[in-house]
Amino acid sequence: MRIFIGEEDRFERKPLYEALMELFLAEGFAGATVIRAVCGFGGHRAYHTQKLLDLSADLPLIVEAVDTQEKIDQVMPKIDEMMKGGMITLEKATVIRYGEK
Repeated sequence: MRIFIGEEDRFERKPLYEALMELFLAEGFAGATVIRAVCGFGGHRAYHTQKLLDLSADLPLIVEAVDTQEKIDQVMPKIDEMMKGGMITLEKATVIRYGEK
């Protein structure tokens, strides 16, 4: 599952990406990562980019979480409550290797 949000998005005064990561950890997801993009745009067609003089660019973030379809379906209502905008995509993945470091 990929969740596309902005750096400035919040849930209960906390950055949304942090709240999502805490949710995935609490729900026992196999893994999750936050990726910061250098530029992007969404449905509102506002182009967000990182520039030296622009310190509040609200850069795009991608929160990627991996687990079974059943677990993703179970947590989706909670994610819907947390998000005011953004986009979620679902992709099937084949896990080649999974384990602890």
